[in-house]
Amino acid sequence: MSKVYQIRRLALLLVSGFTIGLVSCQEERDPDVRPRLNIPQVYDSVGYRFNSEPLQPLIQQFADLVGEARKGGQRGTYVSEESLNAAFTQGNFSLLSVTTPYFASRLQAQNNGFFAELSKASGGTFYPFDRSWEGGVYGTYLFDEYGLEMGQMIEKGLYGAALYNYALSLTKGTFTPATADQILYVYGASPMFYNSDNGTFYQNPDRLMAAYAARRDDATGTGLYSQNRLAFITLQAALQEGEDYNTYRDEALAAIKLNWEKINAATVINTIHASTSILNSTGLTEQQRADVLHLISEAAGFLHGWRTIDAGNKKITDNQIDELLTLLNAPYDRSASVYRFVTNTTEELPKLSQAVARIQGIYGFTNEEVESFRRNYVADQAR
Repeated sequence: MSKVYQIRRLALLLVSGFTIGLVSCQEERDPDVRPRLNIPQVYDSVGYRFNSEPLQPLIQQFADLVGEARKGGQRGTYVSEESLNAAFTQGNFSLLSVTTPYFASRLQAQNNGFFAELSKASGGTFYPFDRSWEGGVYGTYLFDEYGLEMGQMIEKGLYGAALYNYALSLTKGTFTPATADQILYVYGASPMFYNSDNGTFYQNPDRLMAAYAARRDDATGTGLYSQNRLAFITLQAALQEGEDYNTYRDEALAAIKLNWEKINAATVINTIHASTSILNSTGLTEQQRADVLHLISEAAGFLHGWRTIDAGNKKITDNQIDELLTLLNAPYDRSASVYRFVTNTTEELPKLSQAVARIQGIYGFTNEEVESFRRNYVADQAR
């Protein structure tokens, strides 16, 4: 056997062994085992300001619409339907363009849309025991003739119908770390996650739904605000790592959506708790009665805005929303009777505890959580 032949044979054996080794390694790797994601302690803020800047006009338009609606709370001040509609539709990137078609129709419907009803009530005076007019100011709020505060239906309804709905739309295109920044901006938190809406302490405090999340969070690191903070950090980290980490991305996004919805529900419970507490007291003043109607309208607005959101992106069903709105005397398909909570309290009051129980069952809140939702922890803890 020649020396050249021996060398060639040895080389062939080495190459064959290396190839077999590669195949063996590939066969031993479990395709179901996902790579480990290193989740940082903080959210990367480097691109947040740049990525969120295009969304600022939308949030400003939301603030402008809310500000226009609130003018009606001043006695003798008229708010036109046209001014409300203009604030809703102005610009190429308008609130109208991101709002669910259903809710947009409820806002803009002629004669009985939320804009029209607010306009008709403005400049007038409302009294729940004598509803002979189109509605008006009662206490410090503007109500329609049924005791429903249209300003709350507009503002709190858009939290779901426009802001959450737009956040969902961001996930349907190219999903990058910039997308995470934009969802975070619409949610209302900054990369610092202050867990506070106190503008005295922070230059950029939490706002929008993140502000309500902070109020419902006891700052122990386990509340809804803290859970969403971790979910956002995980989402950003997964997106930065690329497609191999899509499972982490999807799980984090699912957690954000559920927590967002739970925060909305927890705040509904908070407002119902507050209204129940007032109604259970004696010797109510006119302002306290107005506060009750305001709080129940706020709860109805938060719920109504989630109606017709895609079923795959929410836990609550439209039928459940409809049942809750009926318990709040603010049904979606007929005239409200919210005023009855202050004129027929004994008869109507049980509906509020029923609504809380329904919400608790839908989201699986514990009794301790439901009780904790009474509190505004940002105020209570002075943080």
